[in-house]
Amino acid sequence: MSELINNSGKRKELLKHMILELHSGHAPDQVRKRLIELLKSIPYDEVVEVEQELISEGLPVEEVLKLCDIHTMVLDGHIDQSGAKPIPPGHPVDVFKQENRELEKVADELKALFQRVADLKADELPKWLICVHGKLNGLMDVDKHYLRKEYLLFPFLEQHGITGPPKVMWGKHDETRQVLKAAIEAVSNHEALSLDEIPLVVEGAVKPAVQSVLDMIMKEEEILLPMSMDTLTDEEWYQVHQQTPEYGFCLYDPQVEWKPEGVTASEVVYGVDNSVRLPTGAFNIDELASLFTTLPIDLTFVDKDDKVKFFSHGPSRIFARNRAILGRDVRMCHPPGSVHIVDEIVNDFKSGKESSAAFWINFQGRFIYIEYFAMRGRDGEYLGTVEFTQDLTKLRQLEGEQRLLNYSK
Repeated sequence: MSELINNSGKRKELLKHMILELHSGHAPDQVRKRLIELLKSIPYDEVVEVEQELISEGLPVEEVLKLCDIHTMVLDGHIDQSGAKPIPPGHPVDVFKQENRELEKVADELKALFQRVADLKADELPKWLICVHGKLNGLMDVDKHYLRKEYLLFPFLEQHGITGPPKVMWGKHDETRQVLKAAIEAVSNHEALSLDEIPLVVEGAVKPAVQSVLDMIMKEEEILLPMSMDTLTDEEWYQVHQQTPEYGFCLYDPQVEWKPEGVTASEVVYGVDNSVRLPTGAFNIDELASLFTTLPIDLTFVDKDDKVKFFSHGPSRIFARNRAILGRDVRMCHPPGSVHIVDEIVNDFKSGKESSAAFWINFQGRFIYIEYFAMRGRDGEYLGTVEFTQDLTKLRQLEGEQRLLNYSK
């Protein structure tokens, strides 16, 4: 028995045999029991190698995908990470794991809402559904987390010859996206659902979506991320780090800027003098960044695909923003009760029916003016929407004129 436990080749053959047994229809509980009896733990890299070998030997990726949930359930808690590399703060893997902690918090909040179902009263149902809807929208932010794995991490793994597991995990991403969308759709019609239907919606749609997100966290942290730490170089990780803002963060705004020692940052070249050239002039990058932090307005830009692309970050921002919203669908950044207004504005801007929309509100004792503008290209094509927010409290109090210089405010 000790020979089996201590021999990598025999461990992998046993694991491969058990996965194929699952493929043949053996009960996962029986396979799990045998695993626990024979192996106290198995290194994460051997799990990856076995998946890779199975695909190379002809087991279709679709079949490995079907078995993925079962064999990871069998392995849960029995994957050895004792040799895993330490993860520096701010490293892309640290960011992935911090995002997972935030996703788990939302999952816990949803589980607390599930526990209230038996005691729900009819008049409490709309508020409960809105709350569940909002939490599911939060979980849907995991799409950015998955996109960064798919387009930043997986290509490097493939360059190192690891092709099978990324294919399998990408398939699981798509399954999770689908069940999350189904869950959101199931709870979105707040008025149409009755109290009697809620247990079916929770058990049939919402719980599976939550569990799918949690299962992926286990697959990441016990297998993918430790293996990726062993595989990618610091230079490759730094490329992942530099490109991460293009996709945005998931429910988390990193507080540490990571830069590995000995790796030179690749500067983005905008012009011969590091400038952004526009039809009426130019800014260098420092000037442009300072412009947006100096203007007495808050700007948020949503691109033509309805993704939040940019926000200004002045010292007196009216509504809080953090980088976790970058790359997020604009609808996910609003309470469910106001999403229909967002949809109406965006649709009217895209169709050309309207080009601006204004609102003004009293907020924390201040008079706030909010205006949305459609951004269009030279040929009139829709490029996105910019939100312009300003505190007009002091301006509304002005009277008469001020023609002489006076620095008092």
